[in-house]
Amino acid sequence: MTEDVGQAGPSRAARRRRVLPTVAALALLLGGGTAVAAGLSGSDDTLSPPALTAAPDGRSATTQTVPAPKPSTSPPAREDPTPAPGADRDEDAEDLAPVAQPASVSIPAIGVTSHLLHLGLDDQGALAVPEGQDYDSAAWYDGSPRPGQDGPAVILGHVSGAAGPSVFFDLARLQVGDTVEVSRADGTTATFEIYDLRQSPKDTFPTAQVYGNTPGPELRVITCGGTFSDTTGHFDDNIIVFAREV
Repeated sequence: MTEDVGQAGPSRAARRRRVLPTVAALALLLGGGTAVAAGLSGSDDTLSPPALTAAPDGRSATTQTVPAPKPSTSPPAREDPTPAPGADRDEDAEDLAPVAQPASVSIPAIGVTSHLLHLGLDDQGALAVPEGQDYDSAAWYDGSPRPGQDGPAVILGHVSGAAGPSVFFDLARLQVGDTVEVSRADGTTATFEIYDLRQSPKDTFPTAQVYGNTPGPELRVITCGGTFSDTTGHFDDNIIVFAREV
C-alpha cells in the first residue's frame, strides 16, 4: 500500500460514506458462524486461548453472549454521560488535520507489540487476514478509519496457529482500563483505553456495535476465542475489545 503520510485524511462525511458499505460486506462474512469476523481461525488453530474470565460487572464471561444487533449504523449506546474524547472538536479543523497511517500496535498489559499489516477485502469480499510469514502479525482493516479519526478503527489478529500461540493469544486477559497504543507512520501515537471486553458467539457477532459510527475516535481489537470445534475447524466465539482514544 502506498503511504500518504502528511496527506489530509478524508472528511468526516466521506469517512462515514466509506464505512457504511463495508458494514454490509462484513455482514455477509460474519453471518453463518464463519470465522472471527474475518476468518481469523483455521484448521491449525487448535490451541485453546484463555477464556474471558470476567465481564466488567464481575459476572463470569466464559458463557457471555452478545445479542445479534438490529441492522443499524447508529453508534452503540454509551454507558456514561461523559462525551467521547474528540467529540467536541471543531469539525472543520478536524477534517483538515492529517492522520497518518497506522504502523504498529502495542498492548503493554499482555506484552504484545506488532507491526501492523494493512489489509482490505479479498476476492470473495471477505476481510483479508494475515497469512504466510505474516501470520503472527496484527493487521489494521483499511476499510475502517485510521486510528485517531472519528469512528471505530479495526485491528485483528490470529489467536493461535500450527506453531502455537499467535499475536492475540492473551487478548481475553485484558481488563477495563488497560490501554492499546497505535504508533503511526509520522511518529505520532494514538492511545486508547479499554472500556468493554466481550466474548461473542460468531453466529451472533455484534456487527453494528463493532463497525457502526461512533462520535469520536475508537478502536476494536478482534480475535478468536471460546471452544475449538472439530466440526467447523474454527473457534466458536470472538473476543472483542472496545476502546476509546484518551
